[in-house]
This record gives sequence, C-alpha cells and structure tokens, in this order.
Amino acid sequence: MPHLFDPYAIRSVTFRNRVFVSPMCQYSSDEGMPNDWHFVHLGSRAVGGAGLVMVEASGVSPTGRITAWDSGFWSREHAEAFGTTVAFIEGNGAVAGIQLAHAGRKASTDVPWRGGAVIREGPASWQTVAPSAIPFREGDPLPHALTGAEIDAIVDQFENATRLAVLAGFHVVELHMAHGYLLHEFLSPLCNVRTDEYGGSIENRMRFPLRVAERVRQAWPDDRPLFVRISASDWVEGGWDPVQSIAFAKRLRDLGVDLIDCSSGGAVPGAKIVLGPGYQVPFARAIRAEAGIATSAVGLITEAHQADEIIASGSADAVMLARELLRDPYWPLHAARVLGAEVKWPPQYERAKI
Repeated sequence: MPHLFDPYAIRSVTFRNRVFVSPMCQYSSDEGMPNDWHFVHLGSRAVGGAGLVMVEASGVSPTGRITAWDSGFWSREHAEAFGTTVAFIEGNGAVAGIQLAHAGRKASTDVPWRGGAVIREGPASWQTVAPSAIPFREGDPLPHALTGAEIDAIVDQFENATRLAVLAGFHVVELHMAHGYLLHEFLSPLCNVRTDEYGGSIENRMRFPLRVAERVRQAWPDDRPLFVRISASDWVEGGWDPVQSIAFAKRLRDLGVDLIDCSSGGAVPGAKIVLGPGYQVPFARAIRAEAGIATSAVGLITEAHQADEIIASGSADAVMLARELLRDPYWPLHAARVLGAEVKWPPQYERAKI
C-alpha cells in the first residue's frame, strides 16, 4: 500500500505527496479579489511541502459568497488576479487547486471573528437563496426558493467559473457540495422540501448537484482532476447519510469526478457530531470501498503516524489538513522527518533540514 509521502497521480496530474491543504476561508478579500494575504497564506503551504494547495471556497457569483469578504471567481479579472499565486504554488512543487462554491441560505453573514451573524442591510447584505424557503436558523431572514430558471443560471455560473479556473492555471477544481451550502442543501431532506423535479426522492435531490458536476466536467480539461467535497452525514436522523452518500458518489464517479473529499455536517444547527481524532475517516473508507472512487479524509488529523496510517490502511487516498496547517504551514516537512521519509526541501531552507 502507498504511504503519506508517496506520489499520487490522477489523470495527468501528479501530486508529490498525499498531504493536501483543505480549502479554508480567510474572509480577507475585497470584491472577491485575492491579495497579499492570500499569496502568503497559500504560498507558504506550498513552500511547506504540501502536495496540493487549495484556494478557499470561492463564490461563483457575488451572492454565492458566504460573506462579502470571501474569495470570488466570477470574472476574468478574478482569474487574472490569481495568476501570480498559482504560479508561485506550482513553482514550489505543489499543485494549485480551487474550490468553487455557492453559499445558498448560509450567505450574507458577517465574518466569524465578528460573530458571523446574518447581515440584514447595507452593501454586505443580499437576498439569500435555497431549495426551499427555510432559514438556516430560526429568526434568520427567509431565503428565496430558487426557480427552475434560476437553477439553470447557477449551473451556468459554475461552468463559467470552471473556464476561468483554466485561464488562471489551476490544475484541480473542487466543487463544494458540503457544510450546508447550496448544493448540499439540495441533497439534504432537512433543507429541501420541494415537490418538483428537484425535491422528494434521492434521485430528484441529486439532480441539481449532478447537473453542476456534469457541466463542470465538460468544461474542465479532460487531463485535469475534478474533486467534490460532500458532507457524508448530516448527523441528524432523517437527514443526508452515508448510504445516500455512497449512491451519490457512484453517480459522480460515472460523470468523471475523480475524488470525493469526505467531510460531514453543516446542514442544520445543533447536530450532534461525535468528535474525535480522525472521526470522519470511516466515511472516506466506506465511500472508497463501496463506490469505487478515490477519497480524501479530513477532520482532526494532526499527527504524522495517524495521517500515514489512513493512507497505508487504504482508508483514503489523501488527507486534507486544515487547522493543523494553520498552526504549522511546514507540517509536511516536519511529518516527513517523523516518518523517516525523504522529501525535497526548498533550497533556501535546506540548512534547517538536519
């Protein structure tokens, strides 16, 4: 079996190892544009030895962002603004990826360090949308239930963002279908009570996310990997669950999706999530085995031997690290030393290798 620091090839792209930087919102953009913060944040993880560096959830439209300070990816100007960062990431041995997203009913909020509450008026506020007119939290403004024509328009926005990702030079696109954002909202019966072709049966609830995946795969070069992040469980009885996730993963596989990034939760507040080291790894293991598709594991993965065991046991093909890489951008270099793996350090830093 492979190990954490073995290369990993998907289509024509080879990752130098299986430590992937999870997309992490920075809430530091102006009109969706990257700036020096993003250059340093993302670039330092490439210098630190990660195999994939993923840009945060980037709204495919202005109203698709979680906050007015999120990354955006809806214009040629956005794609061109990412060019320098993408070139730096790939010039330092990592693969550059971007997560494309629509926040749905969880949009139009303030940044987390100011409480993250819904912003109800002003330039940082807008009408949210969802499969059904059900707010995320009781007392929040009602989201607008999308019409069929509006769903069509959002599919077009994902396609547009995908073509911009080609222009910007990214080699991985990930579609955000997790954490209670729009595409997950359509999947979950806790959020989606529609009675048309987009609601009710699992086939109907999958319809919009599958349309997005199909259109993006068609727009994305055939030699580049396409990932999808899902919430494998809502952690609520009657919600989206691992059995449905396996069925969904099979459909995504058949459309040409290469890897399922297995997270969980986020559809509704108050879900009883059983936290612990690697608590979401069983989702990645089950989907990998039952759906016959590559997976990444994410969630409280902090130790080198823990991460290596996830790969060596066949539970997942890669690990997505988030908070641990905020604590230590050079975690891959340090983990390689712990595991006795030989990895290339940046020549500027080689004096610290021994």
